Amino acid sequence: MPIRLCRIDDRLIHGQVVLGWARALGIGDIVLVDDDVAASGWEQDLYRMAVPPELKVEFVDVAQGRRRLPEWESGPMAVLILTGKIETMSRLLADVPHPPPVNLGGIHHRDGRTERLPYVYLTDEELAELRRLESAGVAVSAEDVPGAGAVSLEGLA
Repeated sequence: MPIRLCRIDDRLIHGQVVLGWARALGIGDIVLVDDDVAASGWEQDLYRMAVPPELKVEFVDVAQGRRRLPEWESGPMAVLILTGKIETMSRLLADVPHPPPVNLGGIHHRDGRTERLPYVYLTDEELAELRRLESAGVAVSAEDVPGAGAVSLEGLA
């Protein structure tokens, strides 16, 4: 089954991802792509606690993720790929032919970010990075929960 969703959510694995997106999309495998988490067993243990036993969860760094994209795209399970940062997703999908769509989930307030939606705050540089992704063929939209209605990248400007 293909990669069903690539999501950027700075909270990483939490109820909205597990109960909302994974259940709605029939996900069998959640892949968290983060260089730091991939190197930290205790952080992985914390995230595993949020995932029910019927879901597989994997932790990979960006380099491993890039190598495994074809495997996930053609494998037997529906996959949700999750990153906490725009930059990480951009590195993961750089130059990938036929990239999966990217969903902006929870990108929360911090200094320098402007509210684009109640659950998406972006700096001008982050918005520019998302535009670069879109110009490279990645469909980018924001939707906090399934069925809420996707907002195009243009709608965030």
